[in-house]
Amino acid sequence: MARTRTTKKLAQRIDLNYFKRPTSLKRAKFWLSLWLPLLALIWIAWRGFSGDPRVYSSGRMSEPHAVLEKECAACHVQKAGAFSAKAADSACLDCHDGPPHHTAQTPTPACATCHSEHRGRINIAAASNQACAECHSNLRASRGATQYASHINSFEDGHPEFAALRFVAGLAPSDPGTIKLNHAIHMKPIRRGPNGPAVQLECGNCHHATAPDPDLTYADPKYRAATVSYKDTGEALSVRSEIPRASRGATGRELMAPVKFANACAACHLLTFDKRFDEGVPHDKPSVIHAFLVRTFREYIAAHPAEVRVPRDPSRGLTGKQLLPAVRILTPAKWVVERTVEAEDLLWRKTCKQCHTLMPFAGGSKRKIEMSIPLPGDAGEISVSAELPNVRPANTTRRWMPHAKFDHGAHDGFTCVSCHAKALTSTEASDILLPGIETCKRCHEPGLEYAESRCFECHTYHDWSKRKEVTPKFALPALRTGSR
Repeated sequence: MARTRTTKKLAQRIDLNYFKRPTSLKRAKFWLSLWLPLLALIWIAWRGFSGDPRVYSSGRMSEPHAVLEKECAACHVQKAGAFSAKAADSACLDCHDGPPHHTAQTPTPACATCHSEHRGRINIAAASNQACAECHSNLRASRGATQYASHINSFEDGHPEFAALRFVAGLAPSDPGTIKLNHAIHMKPIRRGPNGPAVQLECGNCHHATAPDPDLTYADPKYRAATVSYKDTGEALSVRSEIPRASRGATGRELMAPVKFANACAACHLLTFDKRFDEGVPHDKPSVIHAFLVRTFREYIAAHPAEVRVPRDPSRGLTGKQLLPAVRILTPAKWVVERTVEAEDLLWRKTCKQCHTLMPFAGGSKRKIEMSIPLPGDAGEISVSAELPNVRPANTTRRWMPHAKFDHGAHDGFTCVSCHAKALTSTEASDILLPGIETCKRCHEPGLEYAESRCFECHTYHDWSKRKEVTPKFALPALRTGSR
């Protein structure tokens, strides 16, 4: 007879205490739950007795402060057996001075607000945009209104156009420099000198940073060796002294050196003054040029006395002027005076005026000078007066962005016209050829594929020219313990 299976009979075969039987997995779980907390307690106790507080640290410190990773008390104030959450400003100032940013700033943030530690081997001076935006997103000053943009969150959010390029009262900004230069002409093939070949100039032929040596392709050794009476500092506008100075020294590649005639212009722009001479006048003040002309013509006529017989030049006859005799016999002094007047008329009216702005002196008159010209032999001397113009100062701007730092050396991989594209079409010397903020944003944006764009990249917070010397108070752990 077949056996009948029912649910009740099958249920009676199941061991209801199966979960109480020991297994290898259960034994492993038991010992792990027992030993792991015990090992953790032993490790914490060992760290506590060894005096190493890194177990309580929130992360590794930056590279400059790495030596302090075991010295919590060096930065954090200890109260009731516990360390303060943030480092005290007094602890920071014990090692290095941090001069204030603006005296009108309110409130003044603590050091740890901008320079937060325990984030690994990072650049602690690289403050976050959030730290800067704490003040600059709604900028206020203790004296009331501020002259700066008041709502800047980052370079991409709220940063205004660079000050040098902003329109003021609807007027476009202009370069205060007085040297007349057409960049568009010089960026195209141009003839070198009156009869020279056509050449293609490069930006580097004239412009270079202050540290590297200038390009001397179009220089003149004679003018480079000459001593001039004017000073380079008098040709460029001074930089305002209240601008914060960075903590690190200058590399010499931040600013561009003023263009010098002897290095960049002399080979093409000849300062010739008379067909009798191949050399040009000095690139100097009008008084120096006048003395050079008088001396040069006086020495020439002494060596060529026959030239006091001056025939009339038909090509120089002008309508309305008195017709000179066919031949004139001049004294050497008179010959020197006439040649000097002719040369200066050419220089002041054409050669010098091509690049410089010539103005009368105060009062609307030209500067009069008296000079004595010795006569040949023992005939004495003759007194000659001359009227000289006033050359307006060059007013070259050396630093266009006084509230920001910039390094041309960091941009050596790019051509000049990549940023200064307006140089290709600029025809007026008053044009400011700086790149605008949109040009900078092409490379400086957030993201791994872009260059750094945080505020610290261009701006300096602390004015390190006002730093104070700090008396050292901290001893290195290796020196205290005598270990190496």
